[in-house]
Amino acid sequence: QVQPVESGGGMVQAGGSLRLSCAASGRPLSSYSVGWFRQAPGKVREFVAAITTNGRTTNYHEYVKGRFIISRDNSKDTVYLQLNNLKPDDTAVYYCATNPLGSQVTVAHASYRAWGRGTQVTVSS
Repeated sequence: QVQPVESGGGMVQAGGSLRLSCAASGRPLSSYSVGWFRQAPGKVREFVAAITTNGRTTNYHEYVKGRFIISRDNSKDTVYLQLNNLKPDDTAVYYCATNPLGSQVTVAHASYRAWGRGTQVTVSS
């Protein structure tokens, strides 16, 4: 059983950058496609980005295209989410999750079976 673990959150000013990392205990993360989701206070959890096992296919929510970059280093068994040009609306808890169908980059929450506990990103104006 894989258990994702997020890190790298923090507080930045608008226009700043952060890099989130998703590692895992249990089974190797490289066996799964990985998605990043976020949940702001009072809002539903929403899809942010996803990447296939080989890193060749990615998918982004329209809100973050051109600002966020998802990548993975399977030699380090880690998936990254680079957050650039951050806006106050990006403030949320960010979660990574694993999808056993390694070729999928779906937005569907139900396809992701294991979830981390999240890392807080706060963007001040």
